[in-house]
Amino acid sequence: MPGKGTPGRQARLAVIGGDGIGPEVIAVAADVLAAASHRHGLDLALDWWDLSADRYLRDGVTITGDERDRLVRDYDGALLGALGDPRVPDNAHTRDILLGLRFYADLYVNFRPCKLLIPALSPLRDPDPATDIVFFRENTEGLYTGLGGRFKAGTSEEVATQESLNTYPGVERIVRAAFEHAAATGRGRVTMVDKANALVHEGALWRRVFAEVGAGFPDITQDAMYVDAMAMDLVRRPERYEVVVTSNLFGDILSDLGAQVTGGLGLAPSGNINPGSWALFEPVHGSAPDIAGRGIANPLAAVGCVALALEYLEMHEAAADVDECIAASLRDGVTTPDLGGSAKTTEVGDWMAARLRD
Repeated sequence: MPGKGTPGRQARLAVIGGDGIGPEVIAVAADVLAAASHRHGLDLALDWWDLSADRYLRDGVTITGDERDRLVRDYDGALLGALGDPRVPDNAHTRDILLGLRFYADLYVNFRPCKLLIPALSPLRDPDPATDIVFFRENTEGLYTGLGGRFKAGTSEEVATQESLNTYPGVERIVRAAFEHAAATGRGRVTMVDKANALVHEGALWRRVFAEVGAGFPDITQDAMYVDAMAMDLVRRPERYEVVVTSNLFGDILSDLGAQVTGGLGLAPSGNINPGSWALFEPVHGSAPDIAGRGIANPLAAVGCVALALEYLEMHEAAADVDECIAASLRDGVTTPDLGGSAKTTEVGDWMAARLRD
C-alpha cells in the first residue's frame, strides 16, 4: 500500500467516530491501535474529533474550512467509523465530510484489500483459500465529480446528464500506484477493468495509459477486462486476480463484490490515500443505524483499518500483529453474531487488545 514514507517520528491520527455503529467499532479500533502501539513502543498520538450527524443536527455545521485545514495539516491521517444517519435524509454531512476530505486532500487512491482468511465465510461453493485481491480504485475523477445537470426537473420531460471526467494525470497516477504496489509486494498480475467497447473515449485513455505504464513493469502479467466480464469472473475464479485497477464507479462496485466473496463487508477495510501526504481509513460496511447501540456490530473491518493505517505509517511489524489478531479472532471464533460467534463488540476488542498486550 502507498505509505507515508516518514518512519521514526511521532505520528498523529485523528479519530472520528461518525454515526450509527461508527463510534462503537472505532472505539474498539482505537483500543487495538493503542495496544499495538504500546507493544511496539510506537510514538503515535490519537485525537478524537466530533464530526457526526449529532453535531450537524445540533449546531448546523458539517465541517468547517478551518477543520479541514487542520485535519490535513496537523495529522498524518484519520480513522473514520462511518457516516450516514436517517435523520439527515440528504446526507449533507456525509457529503461535506467524506467527499469533501477526499477531494480537498486529493485522496486519489481508494485501496481495498480483499483477502479470504476463512474459506467457510465465503458464499462461494468451493472458495480457493489463496484468494487475495487488492483493488486500486481511482478516487477523485470519473462519474463522482458531480459534472452534469437536470433540465425540466420534476416534470414528465425531465432530462438528466452525468458526465465522466478522466484525465491523463489522474489515470496515470492510479495505474502507476497499482503497478508499484504489485512490484513492491511480489504480486505477479495487474488487471485493468474498463468498458472500452461502450465507453470508447474514456476506455481509450485508460487502455493507452495502462499500456504505457505497464511497459515499465515487464515482469508483471498484465491484462484488461470489461467490467461485466470481470464481475462474472470474480465469482467464478477470484483467486486469479491479484491487483485490480479501475475507475471510480467500477471500483466502487467491484471492490464490494470482492469483499463479499472473501467474507463480507464486515471484514472489509479501506484506505483513501494521497501517498506521502494524507490518508483517511474507514470500514466499508457503513453506519448500520438499525443495529447501533446493541453491542453486536462487527468491529473487524474497523480493526482492519488500523492495520492499514499502521502500514501507511510504515509501522509494519505492528500492522502485521493487528492482522494476525483479526485472523486469530476468526480462527478461535471470537466474533460477533454476524460471523457465527456470540461475542459483543467490546468483547472482541478486549480479546484482541489483551492478545496484543500478552
